[in-house]
Amino acid sequence: MHNLAQLSDAEKNRVELDKQAAYSVWQVKNAKKGYEVFAEIANNISDDDERDFFERAVTKYKVQMGVA
Repeated sequence: MHNLAQLSDAEKNRVELDKQAAYSVWQVKNAKKGYEVFAEIANNISDDDERDFFERAVTKYKVQMGVA
């Protein structure tokens, strides 16, 4: 078992970005929001590496959830 409290701030942020990616794909799949939600979140991420991580996570969850 992993203790999230022991992660570094960067690792905690990546966990949060991954959660946001999963939730945003879920919202699109369930017609709660449109595809613009991905751009809205990505545009609010200032760090290029974090933005890239978020976009890769979105792609991963789109495949897993069957969202085109």
